[in-house]
Amino acid sequence: MGLKYRGVMENPKPKIDQNAVTARPAKAGRRVPGTRYTAAEIHEIFRRFSIQRPEPKGELEHVNPFTLLVAVALSAQATDVGVNKATRVLFKVADTPEKMVALGVERLGEYIRTIGLWRNKAKNVIALSQALVEKYGSVVPDDRDELVKLPGVGRKTANVVLSMAFGQATMAVDTHIFRIGNRLGLAPGKTPDEVEAKLMKIIPSEYLYHAHHWLILHGRYVCKARRPECPACVIADICKAAEKTSEIPAPLVPLPPQAI
Repeated sequence: MGLKYRGVMENPKPKIDQNAVTARPAKAGRRVPGTRYTAAEIHEIFRRFSIQRPEPKGELEHVNPFTLLVAVALSAQATDVGVNKATRVLFKVADTPEKMVALGVERLGEYIRTIGLWRNKAKNVIALSQALVEKYGSVVPDDRDELVKLPGVGRKTANVVLSMAFGQATMAVDTHIFRIGNRLGLAPGKTPDEVEAKLMKIIPSEYLYHAHHWLILHGRYVCKARRPECPACVIADICKAAEKTSEIPAPLVPLPPQAI
């Protein structure tokens, strides 16, 4: 558990070919087992994502690994915007496990009652804070097996923390990634764990670290659940989704830096 906290602003950057910032057709070949795409197509998908968003970041506000863990735990069945609105005030009062325990369930509830399932989440946050104090010396562990032992922390939450706080290449499959994996046929699966395993296997190693953020942001802002915005998609020509409405990829240019 000795890894230094990087913070979202210090994540390693993917290698980008600055001389090839253009969409280019993927080479033909055999499909990679478990996906509808060839290795060349998969590489081109993530090459384009890396150009469009050179420094992708998670959108949950936090100041250290502990507040990141709390924010992710609170985000289940809630929006990042809603969680951030609550935690901006909360983290000024309690940004360590000790302070959170001192706050208690009732007072914590007053800060997060605008978030869905806030009563159960308040109990879990206090319980995980207590566990961190008693079992981990108030330090968030950088090991998945240890993280999932904490109350209210599942595999997805653990993967987000490992990636954003400790710089580990993980795939935190949320509703957006699960949808994209199945809609595009990139990593079809019946469960998040199945989609995660396939994505971790097929994504080129040089793009793996940022891949989960690229997929989340693509699903949140382009490949939306109800109405995908295909004309804004940089991989429209490669995409194999049955419901896509465009074969022409959007211009491949870097997007403005994320606000958070």
